[in-house]
Amino acid sequence: MILRNYYCIGLFIALFVSGCQNSEKPVEEKSKYTTWSSYLGGPDRNHFSTLSKITKENVSKLKIAWRYEAPDYGQMQMNPIVVDTILYGVTAALRVVALQAETGKEIWRYGDSLQVWHSTSRGVSYWEEGEDKRILFTKGPELFALNAITGKPIMEFGVNGKVDLHKGMPETAKDKFVISNTPGTIFEDLIIMPLRVSEDVGAAPGNIMAFNIKTGKLEWIFHTIPLSGEAGSETWEDTNPLVGAANNWAGMAVDEARGIIYVPTGSAAPDFYGGIRKGSNLFANCLLALDAKTGKRLWHFQLTHHDIWDRDPPAPPNLITITRSGKKIPAVAQVTKQGYVYVFHRETGEPLFDIDEVPVPASSLKGEKAWETQPFPVSPKPFARQSSELTENDVNPYAKNQEELKAILNNADKRIYAPPGLNPVLLFPGYDGAAEWGGASADPENGVIYVNSNEMPWIMQMEENIPDLEGLSYGESVYQKYCAVCHQKDRSGMAASGFPSLINISDKLSKEELLKQIKLGKGMMTGFPQLTSIEKEGLSSFLMDENDKKEVGSNLAASEEILYKHKGYNKFLTSDGLPAISPPWGTLHAIDLNSGEFIWSVPFGETPELKNQGYPTTGTENYGGAVVTENGLLFIGATKDGYFRVFDKHNGKVLWEYKLPAAAFATPAMYQVNGKQYIAIACGGEKLGTEKGNQIVAFSLD
Repeated sequence: MILRNYYCIGLFIALFVSGCQNSEKPVEEKSKYTTWSSYLGGPDRNHFSTLSKITKENVSKLKIAWRYEAPDYGQMQMNPIVVDTILYGVTAALRVVALQAETGKEIWRYGDSLQVWHSTSRGVSYWEEGEDKRILFTKGPELFALNAITGKPIMEFGVNGKVDLHKGMPETAKDKFVISNTPGTIFEDLIIMPLRVSEDVGAAPGNIMAFNIKTGKLEWIFHTIPLSGEAGSETWEDTNPLVGAANNWAGMAVDEARGIIYVPTGSAAPDFYGGIRKGSNLFANCLLALDAKTGKRLWHFQLTHHDIWDRDPPAPPNLITITRSGKKIPAVAQVTKQGYVYVFHRETGEPLFDIDEVPVPASSLKGEKAWETQPFPVSPKPFARQSSELTENDVNPYAKNQEELKAILNNADKRIYAPPGLNPVLLFPGYDGAAEWGGASADPENGVIYVNSNEMPWIMQMEENIPDLEGLSYGESVYQKYCAVCHQKDRSGMAASGFPSLINISDKLSKEELLKQIKLGKGMMTGFPQLTSIEKEGLSSFLMDENDKKEVGSNLAASEEILYKHKGYNKFLTSDGLPAISPPWGTLHAIDLNSGEFIWSVPFGETPELKNQGYPTTGTENYGGAVVTENGLLFIGATKDGYFRVFDKHNGKVLWEYKLPAAAFATPAMYQVNGKQYIAIACGGEKLGTEKGNQIVAFSLD
């Protein structure tokens, strides 16, 4: 039967009462999809284009049309947007640039006078009304509005052209880590902001906030952790000030005609121990449908109950049309880290494929109460292998230490939704997911989605939260509390898992630079603005190997309520640093959501050292999405091997590939200027240990 899970299909009639849809309008009006003026190609987030001058027959003739070299190097996750003849993007140091879309020549740059921000950005938002044209972007906790033509701040927006994202937070969160990596979603004169917050004890709440684009005024707030008495508050056994998050960090989609915004929310914090947040925890891990004008909840579905695996939806949903028995149905499809696709009626929230609540394992940790069931879509089947499927026969056949890997695999708990415990759990798909922040592209009118997937296993394990601070300096005790889970107790890091060594950090950073990084974060590492000046000074002194003999402060003791802590992010790898399971390690899929059937699945990416030895295509880790065209092409970078590829969207065959100047962990943008079709992609590298780059590259035909 079709599931109505607890409190998750809500208030169907409210849609009609709220006036968010006009029943006289056609179900779906076909768009031309010829521009790329919004993140991921449009408010439906479908990465789709009807531009057709690049075809299967001539795609092999693609060449670089222009290159833009940014002033700084490193990871660029941004998806450029193009308005008229101007391309807008964000560099590795969060400088906003406006380029001539035809030549790549810089028109203006904003950010040189600001301190360098060590984070990542997925791009900017654009809004216009008559001659008033604005670019909106974030740096740290601030939302800026710039004149799109000149790059100058619009001073009447907020205070001197910017708004603090803490504005919609309670007083207790005013100094907590709050930023935004993903462009805000525009609806009429509003921008609705995604947020990144801490994932640990004491995180800020993940409020959904809408700001007036003209003035910067806060227009509405939706509390993803309900306040006392609000709907959903009964799904939390108690209110604990140490609990936060449930934020939307991945971005949103908006149905402009119906006035509905679709918001996937993340897990509540702390991530892996939920003993202080018992209950199903609405509205964490939900797909929310809100009235875009008011923030009123119309319906929701919780994708993971009481999340203790960090299974937050990683990307915006896709707004598509599917066909059932000859009838067109407006649908919203959400891909997940687990490799599941959930599909709902866009107006009512009714599941369009059955979803079963399936019993899952109980927790063995004191104080923890894992939810008894989880929602599994019956169709489509997962687009990534599942942990329960793996046996010792699935160990990497190219590994030199196969017996060791078999022992680890046999001893790990491989059950789906096996709760974190003191013994190892195989988390597969891994922490970063099968689907990642690049999300799915889609043929919006025919109901087919295309999604790239990671197949990297991780080992998840908890340990008792008993601080061992005896004999440690004050700075080292701060380090052990906040940093050791990722960078190891001895500061050696885990390079293979993406966490660098902090040994001899003084050779790379000055103390002033280090203090900024502690406060502001770096890349996907959250900052720690909530640390006291004494804590920051002690931590920086320890990391810089300066003399620090202060006694350990009582405020560093572990909270008595947090009985267990996460042991760290450990990839399950071979002795050569490859995934410990058999290939493919990255895949690409076409899924027909009219029927729930797969059209094709192929390995995605190569492992050069194995390819050079003549081994079959292995696939590789990948971050970033695709662009799909109406005339049958799929363009995607994303892979660790650094190639830009074009696939035949009908069968998954590679039609063309090009080695980029640096790996492109980003989604490309397709556009047309003066009758010529281009596709541009940011090549920043750095992630997964790849070489750093600084280029935006655009391709076209001669």
